[in-house]
Amino acid sequence: MHRLTGEKERERKRVTESQHDAENPLRSNTEQEVKGNGYVCMSIMESTVNSGVILSVYIISFLIGFPCNLLALYAFSTKIHSKPLPTDILLLNLTVSDLMFLIILPLKMHEAASDMEWNLPNFMCSITSFTFFSTIYTSSLLLMAVSVVRYIGAAFPITYQKLHKPMYAIVISAVIWLISTAHCSIVFVIQHHPSLASNNSSTWCYERFTDEQKQILLPVRLEFFFVLCLIPLLICVYCYLRCILILYSRPRISQMQKQKAIGMASGTLAVFLICVLPYNLSHLVGYIQGQSPEWRYYSLLLSCFNTCIDPIIFYFSSSIFRLSSEKFIFRNCMLSPSRFQGHVNSSS
Repeated sequence: MHRLTGEKERERKRVTESQHDAENPLRSNTEQEVKGNGYVCMSIMESTVNSGVILSVYIISFLIGFPCNLLALYAFSTKIHSKPLPTDILLLNLTVSDLMFLIILPLKMHEAASDMEWNLPNFMCSITSFTFFSTIYTSSLLLMAVSVVRYIGAAFPITYQKLHKPMYAIVISAVIWLISTAHCSIVFVIQHHPSLASNNSSTWCYERFTDEQKQILLPVRLEFFFVLCLIPLLICVYCYLRCILILYSRPRISQMQKQKAIGMASGTLAVFLICVLPYNLSHLVGYIQGQSPEWRYYSLLLSCFNTCIDPIIFYFSSSIFRLSSEKFIFRNCMLSPSRFQGHVNSSS
C-alpha cells in the first residue's frame, strides 16, 4: 500500500514538473542543455535578457538613426558630384553602413517581439547576423580611417595634398568593406559548414553553439577584439589627440575649427567607448572563461546606438552635412529664408 502511494506521489511530481516546463520553456531549455545535449547558449539569454528591453532599444535606434542617416546620405551624395574630399567619401560609406544596419533592424525587432525566437527562414538568420555584425565593424574601421585622414591633413599638409584624390578614399573604403565582411563570414561557416552544422531544432538565431563550434568561434572573436576594435581605437585616440594639439599650437587657426576637431574626437571616442568596446570586451572575457559573459547581449545592444551617434560626427566633420541638417531643421521650424540666411551668416 505504501509502495503504491509512493509511486503515485512520484508520478504526480513528474506531471507537475512537465506542466511547469511547458509554462516555462526557457527553464526547460536550460535544463536540457545542462543534462548534456552538447549545446551551450553562448549569451545565456534565458536568465539575463528581457526581450522588451531589446525591442525598445531597437525601436529607439531605428527612429533616431534612420532619418538622420537618410539626411546624411542625401548630403554626401550631393557632395560626391562636386569635388568630394576624402572624408566625404569615407563618411558616405559610413552612412551606407549605418543604413544597412538599420534596414535589417526590423528583422531583429521581429525576433525580440517573438520572445527572442527566430521563426523566419533559417537563411535569413544567417544574412541578418552577417549584416548586423559586419556593419558594426565596418563603421569602426571607417571612423579610424577618417581620424587618420584628419591627422595627415593637420600634421602633413603637403602629403595630404598629394593624397587628396578621391580614388584613394574609394580604395580605402573598398578594403575596409572587404576586411569586415571577410571577418564576419564566420557566421556562414559556423552555421552551414558540414562538419560544424548542427541538427538542433532550436529556434534561436546565432545564439546556441556546440563545443565544436565554440572551438572555432571563441578564438575568432578574440581576434575580432584586437584587430577590429582595440587597434582602431588606439589609432583614433592617437590621431585625434595629435590633431587637437597641433591645432591649438597654431594661433592662426580659428576657434571654430578647434571646436570642430574636439567635437569629432569626442563623437568618435563615444562611438568606440559606448558602442564598440563593451561588446568586444565580451569577446575577450568569453575567450578567457570559455563561455560568453551574462552581460554580453546588453553590450551588443549598445552597438545599436552607433547609428545615432554617427550623425554627430557627420555634423562636425562635413560642412555639407552641417548645412543640410541646419536647413532641414530651420525649414521645419517655419523660419523664413531671410532669417535662415542671417543665421548661417552669423554662425560663419
